Amino acid sequence: MKNPTFIRLRFAFKLTFAVLFALVLGFHLQLETPRWSAMTAAIVAAGPAFAAGGEPFSGAIRHRGWLRIIGTFIGCIAALVIITTTARAPVVMLLLCCMWAGFCTWISSLVRVENSYALGLAGYTALIIIVTSAHAPLETPQFAVERCSEIVLGIVSAVFADLIFSPRSIKQDIDRLVDKLLVDQYRLMQMCLSSEDREAIDRAWNSLVKDTTALNGMRSYLMMESSRWQRCDRRLKAMHTISLTLITQACETFLILRNHPESVKDNIKQLFDVPVESIADVHKRMKLLRHILTSNLVDETPATVTTWVGAATRYLLLAKGVHTNSSISSVEEGVLSSEVVIKNVSAEGHHAMINGLRTFVATALGCLLWLWTGWTSGSGFMVIIAVITSLAMRLPNPRMVAMDFILGMIGAIPLGALYFMVIFPATQQSVVLLCIALGLMTFFIGIEVQKRRLGSLGLLVSSLNILVLSNPMVFDITTFIDNATGQFMGSIVALLVILLVRDNSRERTGRTLLNRFVSSAVSALTTNVAKRRENHLPALYQQLNLLLTMFPNDIAKYRLALTLIIGHQRFRQADVPVNDDLSVFHKKIRSTADHVVTARSEVKRAYYFEQLLGELNEYQQKLVQYQAPRNVTEPVKRLADMLHKYQHALIN
Repeated sequence: MKNPTFIRLRFAFKLTFAVLFALVLGFHLQLETPRWSAMTAAIVAAGPAFAAGGEPFSGAIRHRGWLRIIGTFIGCIAALVIITTTARAPVVMLLLCCMWAGFCTWISSLVRVENSYALGLAGYTALIIIVTSAHAPLETPQFAVERCSEIVLGIVSAVFADLIFSPRSIKQDIDRLVDKLLVDQYRLMQMCLSSEDREAIDRAWNSLVKDTTALNGMRSYLMMESSRWQRCDRRLKAMHTISLTLITQACETFLILRNHPESVKDNIKQLFDVPVESIADVHKRMKLLRHILTSNLVDETPATVTTWVGAATRYLLLAKGVHTNSSISSVEEGVLSSEVVIKNVSAEGHHAMINGLRTFVATALGCLLWLWTGWTSGSGFMVIIAVITSLAMRLPNPRMVAMDFILGMIGAIPLGALYFMVIFPATQQSVVLLCIALGLMTFFIGIEVQKRRLGSLGLLVSSLNILVLSNPMVFDITTFIDNATGQFMGSIVALLVILLVRDNSRERTGRTLLNRFVSSAVSALTTNVAKRRENHLPALYQQLNLLLTMFPNDIAKYRLALTLIIGHQRFRQADVPVNDDLSVFHKKIRSTADHVVTARSEVKRAYYFEQLLGELNEYQQKLVQYQAPRNVTEPVKRLADMLHKYQHALIN
């Protein structure tokens, strides 16, 4: 492990080199506004560092760079279409641009967080081009080409700097986390079998879910380092699902023991009593467990324990392949292709609509103020509004992002004035002095960015923006003050819109998530072989993470959701009798559960929910009629009782 101080200093040097390299190349290539190249390099390099709270992995910078290129090109094309069709009606043109920014923010709130940056960027790139070239519409194509060139130059500079300053590989972190996860899984199973305190199990469960999610997130960064990690990527994707299966089986074992302590024999509990400290210890215990469970204790072992041992064995097999990155064997191929993982569908439709509305209202309000006052710095005013509202909306706390920009502007105005009025004029005769002066500022801000200091990222971006680095440099104090004032006022307007347009979607999204858990549990009631291979666990746990983020202190919601996830897993493994009557009834129950999720009004939702409860009661009678085994009837009864108990929370 390298010294954290060294890593912080290395990233600060990396950020400084990226900004200066982009700036020098911009001047050398005679770009009109090289500051866009420098700002792009700073945002691409510093954004992931601020989010991670330290030096980002090399894949993060490349990923952000590609997203920025894609977003820039989409925004440029949109700007050209808008301006060529509405050039004779400036007000309509600006209105369409505001609608485009709101639309992109809305869509970005529905896609994966990792990819939302491109859509947010596409929204405000179009606005930047249209606002900046509003005085000369015929020059828009040229400005769009220059904008793309500057963006690409900044991204190339950031990636080049990342490669020079020995990028931080994520592989070693993945190897450590892979081993740690299985050790923690074994300890969670020990706690569940020994019926430890529920709060302690909740903490261990929460930690495991976070680590499993983190491991899955590392896959994309590993793939961006090199294409040679494709085999590891496949294994890690399967291990994510297996890890969630282990968590679910351990929690179900705890619930079984709490309701039926006699269901797990003491000799089985004793098998898990031996403490483990490393992956090697777990490997030894798994050998013993497999030997005993396959010999003489099969009838005495609950299905959850045997399933857990089988899943842990598959995890160990894939973990070895991750460490060595060896060729995938036929046994591993069988594990990798055994299940079909269902992707998650966003439940934040109303939240996304509010985000899009905020961006539209903020940019439209900025346009009205600009057109009404004729402010010379109206373009900078509009740009900062679009940047904040487009990028802040997808984050968990948009208000803090706006505050970061405001605090950054408060620091950037005096710092920028010092550089613009004193330092830059004194370094006009030497590019070396200019780079030293700007490099010192970037270096020290880069250190603060890694500490996630509020205002540090806004200070870096705002300082580079208000310095008006152009070719040639013109030191007009009036232009500087006008530009700084416009950006500061734009930050305030963006914050005011975020505060005034309230996001009241929290309760609605929470209810939608809970009903989706119900629908997923019911969807596993099927005799269709293809449907039984569908694994909803990754999507369900992703939704559970969102639920915990929205309601961090609501233990009841968490336990209800977790019980429904356990129900889904149990129904997938249940021996449901195969006949046409039950198959038709399964479709009927699934259809009713889907209606509960999609119902718009509370009256319709209550109606379909009552219908679902009635169908579940009728289904239990059919299971008795067809002599279904206990591992089918008990989970169905447990689900029906739970839905009846939490009916109010799922409807209102």
